[in-house]
Amino acid sequence: MFAQVNGLRLAYGDRGREHEKVLLLVHGFPLDRRLWGAQAGAFANMTRVITPDLRGHGKSQVVPGPFTMDQHADDLAALLDHLKIRRAVVAGLSMGGYVAFAFWRRYPAQVQGLILADTRAEPDSVAARAGRDAAMDRVQQTGAAVYASEMLPRLLAPASLADGKIAGAAWKMMAEQPESGIIGALGGLRDRADSRPTLPTISVPTLVIAGEADTITPPADAHVMAAAITDARLAVIPKAGHLTPLENPRAFNAAVRMFLRGL
Repeated sequence: MFAQVNGLRLAYGDRGREHEKVLLLVHGFPLDRRLWGAQAGAFANMTRVITPDLRGHGKSQVVPGPFTMDQHADDLAALLDHLKIRRAVVAGLSMGGYVAFAFWRRYPAQVQGLILADTRAEPDSVAARAGRDAAMDRVQQTGAAVYASEMLPRLLAPASLADGKIAGAAWKMMAEQPESGIIGALGGLRDRADSRPTLPTISVPTLVIAGEADTITPPADAHVMAAAITDARLAVIPKAGHLTPLENPRAFNAAVRMFLRGL
């Protein structure tokens, strides 16, 4: 399905429309809503599940970048408005978590709860910002497939990397992203705001999720982030790296299902 929001065509999935409660699943980088393949159907028996492709990703329109986290948040708010949804549980993985922070800052009345998966509140360091610039140049020169191969070992736990089905799905998702979309997203990641001051302002139920083998946003960092949010819960997903919903959907879904039941 597609919606025209903020001057662009946004692709999205919509399951379980008979339910009043809404779960908005926001994918990471450089991915799309296929990340949530094992979640959209699994949760549709208890909540409405919206799975957008962020601008420049998946089947959504690519527009000039960089794509800021605030722009993504505005797109999602406009999508919810288009669907006549007043409030949602906003769940974001990695870059999707940065979008969730921006959404909370800009639209707190529309947030019923937050799920922050494999993400962090800190902005990019000087070195990381330089790394984003270098990655933008590499993508422009060598393309999305080469970048996907470069990213894959960092995103997955060793067991997941050795699993052809998991590794193949993750690589395919990344390799199929538009190159201009990857470059626009990298610019937005580089320039994102520091969300550490946001953590103590969060006043809705919050679940923080970390993969046991995540080296990008490790469990120790997730613990610190959860401690800074009032009454936040922390779930560590075994046998998973940075892409917990793809690598161990059973454990990820169980943690999210328990959280949703408590709302």
